[in-house]
Amino acid sequence: MDITSSQVESIVRKILGEMSGSSNSCSGKIPKTAKVGMLTSPKHIEVKEYPIPELQDNDILVKVEGCGVCGTDVHEWKGDPFGLIPVTLGHEGTGEVIALGKNVKTDTAGKPIKVGDKIVTSVISCGECHVCRNHPANTNLCDKQGVFGLIPHSDAQPLTGWFASHLLIRGKGTTYFVVNDLDLKERMLLELACVCVHALKRANTTGLINFNSKVLVQGLGPVGLVMISVLRAAGVNHIIAIDGTPMRLEMAKKLGAKTVINFREVTTLEERVNLVKSVANGVGADFAFQCTGAPAAAKDIYEYIRRGGGLCEMGFFVNNGEYNVNPHFAMCNKEINLVGSWDYSADDYPTTVAFLRQAREMNIPIKDLITHSFPLDKLNEAMEVNVSQKGIKICYVAE
Repeated sequence: MDITSSQVESIVRKILGEMSGSSNSCSGKIPKTAKVGMLTSPKHIEVKEYPIPELQDNDILVKVEGCGVCGTDVHEWKGDPFGLIPVTLGHEGTGEVIALGKNVKTDTAGKPIKVGDKIVTSVISCGECHVCRNHPANTNLCDKQGVFGLIPHSDAQPLTGWFASHLLIRGKGTTYFVVNDLDLKERMLLELACVCVHALKRANTTGLINFNSKVLVQGLGPVGLVMISVLRAAGVNHIIAIDGTPMRLEMAKKLGAKTVINFREVTTLEERVNLVKSVANGVGADFAFQCTGAPAAAKDIYEYIRRGGGLCEMGFFVNNGEYNVNPHFAMCNKEINLVGSWDYSADDYPTTVAFLRQAREMNIPIKDLITHSFPLDKLNEAMEVNVSQKGIKICYVAE
């Protein structure tokens, strides 16, 4: 049998690759280019195409399957408050591993990783700041924390956001997890759910949340609604939900809220406080989660909480302004236990995966939050739908 020189070269490459653990191990042919939905100016995302960089030994190439649209994405799309333009957004993403560098054997939790696995990404920490060196479990507070989807564009590595056909995981401090037992909708909700799981962890430091607690959630965007789901899965039996959108209030009831209050119908703060007290032992909520980005709402929430109660502020992931409260009445006289919650750490991810499994077992319909999905070339429309609040959770789903 005659063998050509090119066939010989191919055989040698294959054998050498098997011996060394080839950095281009893949389930199929790696495409030469990838498409990204790049924010090039405020309110303008355009699809661009770039060569896929050559894989290095510690890289992972992912074929994107979908990504949630976060409020942070919308803020950046509207006015570039983070100064990132041009940037490929999308940090609530997931996809399938199609190539692995030879050094990549496990995910961040130590689970074996291989081509064909479903994967999500978490935070990127610097490993050098005070928090990283002295408080490694709190990498959400890293001074130089990064996340895929909020990295300024680079021609050398253009695949840094999940609003794309492919994502290239590369860089010191990257974290990622294999999540094969979750379906696409669950995976697209995982990052959002992690924000809420972390908030519950912060709230639990107060010792105020248990089966008997009356817990209030203010603001029923995706964060507030997932917060309700996390609380129900954790065993909280009486959740009070406040919002002004009937669709979101109905969803809150489906997810497990026992009392819902529409602030557009109950128009005065005094009336709303009395309603809360009427279902909360006559004194007010034991604990509250503030999930809006509205300063006026953040000011009001102290009124709903009983003396000795607690508050987790998790609504301001961008600077939306200030509010004034009288610290004597709002905090000191009530002895409020106040905690803030910022993003999540990588070690919150395994707990969040367990939450999604628990929600499935309890038939908490968290996947019903996803009301709209858009392809890559319709991301501007996706942002508009999000801003108009015509849906609840908006997602990009690859075609």
